[in-house]
Amino acid sequence: MSEPARQLFSFRDYLQLEEDSGVKHEFLDGHVWAMAGGSPDHARIAANVIALLATQLRGRRCAVFDSDLRVRVKATGLGTYPDLSVVCGSLELDPEDPKGHTITNPTVIVEVLSPSTEAYDRGEKLEHYQQIASLQEVALMAHDRRRIDVWRRTDGGWVQIVAERDEAAALASIDCDLPLAEVYRDPLAG
Repeated sequence: MSEPARQLFSFRDYLQLEEDSGVKHEFLDGHVWAMAGGSPDHARIAANVIALLATQLRGRRCAVFDSDLRVRVKATGLGTYPDLSVVCGSLELDPEDPKGHTITNPTVIVEVLSPSTEAYDRGEKLEHYQQIASLQEVALMAHDRRRIDVWRRTDGGWVQIVAERDEAAALASIDCDLPLAEVYRDPLAG
């Protein structure tokens, strides 16, 4: 039995699909696939981190963006929507996106892990992110316990720093701290 033919997309075709679709997609090597929706816990953790970073970055030349901002890894071509990103300085827009909805220069990327995407986010996707020249840190938020893995660029390569339980994860590149008690805070849990 033969496999069905799969359509390959150019980046511009992908951008048109995104404009016409109510669903977000990732793009790599001509392939496009729908991104999974998040759980209430996923959305709460992301919102808590956005609030923490926005407060700490107020008055500085860095801005926090939610998952509506597309990031493109120029080195590999991956187009994706991190749960949140921080850009310091001016936005660098992808010249292949005529509408200017894709950036190429995040300083920090944060992903809230989920059971269905954790292996991809910790593996292949992290490897793509680490090829972004401007990127200094990637923070991966566990979905099932209080744990944040921060991958930080150093002169010797990428190093992993783990914060657990009641610690705080430091994002040194933007001089911000993420206390795990606040990241995982649930105002609805009595």
